[in-house]
Order: sequence, then structure tokens, then C-alpha cells
Amino acid sequence: MSAIDVLTVAAAGGVIGDGRTGANLALGVGLIGVAFGWLALARVSGRISTGDARTGAMSAMAVGLAGTALAALHLATSSGGPGTGNGMVGAIGAIPLGLLATALGRRAHASSRRPARTADSYEHEREFGSPS
Repeated sequence: MSAIDVLTVAAAGGVIGDGRTGANLALGVGLIGVAFGWLALARVSGRISTGDARTGAMSAMAVGLAGTALAALHLATSSGGPGTGNGMVGAIGAIPLGLLATALGRRAHASSRRPARTADSYEHEREFGSPS
């Protein structure tokens, strides 16, 4: 089974279950991505000292994109409209969650690439001025 077939089956609600299963899956993936992004930002800011912020940021971006793709695929393959029980409203809600997870991961990744400012760099700036 190819990756496209797996995504189509997951977005359609899987082998068992109703149409809401695919939307719930996309919502869950989006929420997990937001949690990864938030934890990566906490690691970058120093509030959490365990783990690697860059790995968490990359995970948040990947999971966020997967959640957005699942939600968009569910919207494209679902029949009926909002309120029919096919999970369209859940998929519409999952798209911003996936995008938020991607944005949080991007922000954490960008912050983790900046060089850390140490006491020596502050002393150097005080003595010689800030670098331009």
C-alpha cells in the first residue's frame, strides 16, 4: 500500500468508523504538533532543560504539516456539507491547528540557530560597543 493510499484511507475515516474519524485523526495530529512546538519553544527559552530544541522544532513542523495535509485531504474527499456528520467542521478546525504547529516549530527552529549570548559577549559589548 503506497503512502497516498494510506493517507486517503486515513482521511476517509479508516476501514472502520464513520466520517468523523479522519477529522478526529487530523485534530489529534494537529494538537500533538502544537504540543511539540510549545515544548520546543520552552526548550529554546531555557524553561525546560531536557531535550534538543532543534529536534522538537523539526518534529513540530513535520507533525503540523501532516495534520494540515490530513485535514485538507479529508475536506477534499468528504461528501455533504457541515452538519452532515462527515467531520467537515472538525477538518476545518484541524487546518489552523496544523498551521499553528508549523509556525511554532518554525519559530523555535529559528530561535535555536541564534548564537547564545554569554557573559563574555556582554562584557565585550560594554567595553567596545555593540557590533554593527
